[in-house]
Amino acid sequence: MRTRILFFWVCLVIGFFTEVNAQSKIPEPTLEFLFEENVLLEPAQELGVTTYGNRRIINIVGGTFEGPKLKGKILRGGADWQTVREDGTADLVAQYTLQTDDGALIYIVNKGVRHASPEVLQRMKNGEDVDPSEYYMRTAATFETSHEKYKWLNKIIAVASGARLADEVIIRFYQVN
Repeated sequence: MRTRILFFWVCLVIGFFTEVNAQSKIPEPTLEFLFEENVLLEPAQELGVTTYGNRRIINIVGGTFEGPKLKGKILRGGADWQTVREDGTADLVAQYTLQTDDGALIYIVNKGVRHASPEVLQRMKNGEDVDPSEYYMRTAATFETSHEKYKWLNKIIAVASGARLADEVIIRFYQVN
């Protein structure tokens, strides 16, 4: 009986230290600058209050992006499908296509949130350029491409911080390593 109890306690202790050791090997995420976008926008289409909140669709009409590993233009045809909650928080879901300078097409899905005080949101709605430090705009993006040179994008997650201007969004993307 003592042997079984001793064996039980030894297993618990070994299991505890194995778990602690495994947890200490979990890598801490780091961020690496990927690229910056300047996304040109049409005025928002205000659909009004729907089942999920105040629905807005903002069409993307072009733009550019540039970073250490890729650069090019943003193609017309994408959009940001937003749902604005009662408290003014905007759930952002942008889907669009990047075209690199060497012709590769990259599909991006960028989801996130933007929120601020009611006063700041009103200034933004009025078309004022508001300092990005006055609001929170963060997103997470995934990519799809078949181009061999950029297939590494299919295997990463990127996070971003952005600034909303009157007819443009500036977004800085960082690869999560």
